[in-house]
Amino acid sequence: MAPSNFAEAKHLIKIALNNFLIGTLAVLPIIVVAQIVIFLAHLILSTVFGVNEAVGNSGITLLTFAGVFALLAYIGHTINKRRHSLLISLIDLAIERVPFLNTVYRVTKKIVDMFRSKPDENKREIVYVEYPREGMWLPAYVTNREGDRYVLYVPTSPNPTNGFTVIVHESKVVKSALDISDVTSFVMSVGADFPKSREALELPR
Repeated sequence: MAPSNFAEAKHLIKIALNNFLIGTLAVLPIIVVAQIVIFLAHLILSTVFGVNEAVGNSGITLLTFAGVFALLAYIGHTINKRRHSLLISLIDLAIERVPFLNTVYRVTKKIVDMFRSKPDENKREIVYVEYPREGMWLPAYVTNREGDRYVLYVPTSPNPTNGFTVIVHESKVVKSALDISDVTSFVMSVGADFPKSREALELPR
């Protein structure tokens, strides 16, 4: 192959690979959403067929899921209206008496409550913390506080559910106007989506 033809072929391959990468990145969000939808659909269908196989009657299966939906909707309504549910409170009391399960249950509830808080209620504080060395800053959720010590959960990209927990002095953090959804978007987009990005200019060097 002549050098000119080889160079032209190499250039075309480079363009094709570049276009392939751009196309892949363009449809990646769609693929992620599709995978989540497929997982949820599979979970629901497997549960429905599992219940249907157990009871042996489609009508009873449909009534069972309608009843579960109505119950969950009612619990959500009472929590929104009264800020608590009698049924959930009774379950809390029962589980609190079971060793080990009570610890898992309590921790899970605290994690869910942290992400469930409404914008006008006890907004979860967000701060920046230096990691892995001075001059490098990461956003973190404030999960607890005792005196001048902050307990932080630092999410890592691209999955915010992966991360680590640290305890630092209040002098080691910089407060932020970000909220949980802002930080989640920042982490999942590996920094491409950075709401209130002007804050980066205010961080110490």
